[in-house]
Amino acid sequence: MAHSIAITSIDNQIPLLQTEKDEIEEGRKVDHIIDLKDLDNLSIKSCTIFKVNVWLRESNPDAYTPKMVSIGPYHKKNPQLDSMEKYKKLYLRRFLQRKEGLDVKSCISEMVKLKKDALECYDDMKDLDTKMLLLDCCFVVEFIRERCQMHPEDYIWHINGDFIFRDLMLLENQLPFFVLHQLYLMTKQGDDKPLEELVSDWFGSVIGFPVHYECIENIKHLLHLLHKYSCQGITKKTCLGNTKKETNKYKIWLHKYSCQGITKKICLGNTKKEPNKYKIWQMPNATELSEAGVSFSENSNMKSLFDIKFERGLMTIPCLQVDDDTETILRNLIAYEQQSSGVHPIYFCDYAIFMDQLINSDKDVNLLRQEGIIENLLGEDKQVASLFNKIGNGVTMNQDVFYYKEEFKKAVDHCKNPWNKMMANLKQNYFSSPWVGASTVAVIILLILTAIQTILAFTGSVK
Repeated sequence: MAHSIAITSIDNQIPLLQTEKDEIEEGRKVDHIIDLKDLDNLSIKSCTIFKVNVWLRESNPDAYTPKMVSIGPYHKKNPQLDSMEKYKKLYLRRFLQRKEGLDVKSCISEMVKLKKDALECYDDMKDLDTKMLLLDCCFVVEFIRERCQMHPEDYIWHINGDFIFRDLMLLENQLPFFVLHQLYLMTKQGDDKPLEELVSDWFGSVIGFPVHYECIENIKHLLHLLHKYSCQGITKKTCLGNTKKETNKYKIWLHKYSCQGITKKICLGNTKKEPNKYKIWQMPNATELSEAGVSFSENSNMKSLFDIKFERGLMTIPCLQVDDDTETILRNLIAYEQQSSGVHPIYFCDYAIFMDQLINSDKDVNLLRQEGIIENLLGEDKQVASLFNKIGNGVTMNQDVFYYKEEFKKAVDHCKNPWNKMMANLKQNYFSSPWVGASTVAVIILLILTAIQTILAFTGSVK
């Protein structure tokens, strides 16, 4: 018995030793495939210009792809954009003419100084073409000057500048702002506005929501600057509850929103007391809210696109102008928020979710359009409805915060109140217009008088 055990033990050790040798050999092979020095050099902390992730891109790839001009390295090899290269050279020539003694050599020398920091801004790029950086940055700086009519007599690009604006707002088509700023300073005249203010003037003339200029620091790129402008003046909200006792009561558990046609719902509940009994809330759409007695109003005095209020049955929403570029701009701002670690709150993501809940069909868009909340420049209302129904695809949210949590809760509570529905039904059916209301009142008075007459006749006959 002892002998048998000894033989079994030795036999079991042979394949074990062989396995260890195989693993060591395999590890050596892996070392050749993966350079450990490369692992030590990896860093993403400075990356600010990203490639849009597949979850967002697959919903509408065209919204993240330039159509006229390639800016930066990501779309440089797209042959469909080659026709713009000659215009970039024309803008470079005009840039050099702004200051005596300025030439390509001195500009390239300046780009070399900035190249290392600029390279760190891009995702997964090993090198950056210095000439490309100079051409693209000079084009952007001069195009901004041109659009702000600083020198209207020497326009180079006479086509509608909105087409270029659309491409310059793409996340993958950005340039480090510190490079643009440096080139602008090299040719800035004494009374010229700061570059940030120039950009603000230009943005305000072409987009459908307000921007407000003030001295802003630490700008990463033009899209980031648009994001900062758009988020100025926003009313700060507490996103984790109303009181200390209710901090977790309305905690939002929203991990992935509207992916691949999943029913869009927000789950709220007390996770400590009822971990398996979350309430599933879905904010009613505009039509349902209206049928429950909610009124809608556009408030042009609001300082931000995101200042949406719900008080005592009135939902106030700033006007949004929807045109051909609205989806592209919103999607790229959402992509920037989704892929940037330091952006909190993520206003555009939350706004997209709110509007998607509010709009389910062209009927909802028609209602909001009649109230001045949506200005539809696309054509049919169903196009606007489709825009907002798809814009949330692939958007992931922080489960602990949601900017419109209180508006969701108030809207749901309002619709749950049977009195509100009854009064809304009474108003819509019997007081929808002055004539209908007058007829209703007349009928009520007639019924009262008839009842009185019947009572008097009955009491008289009894006597």
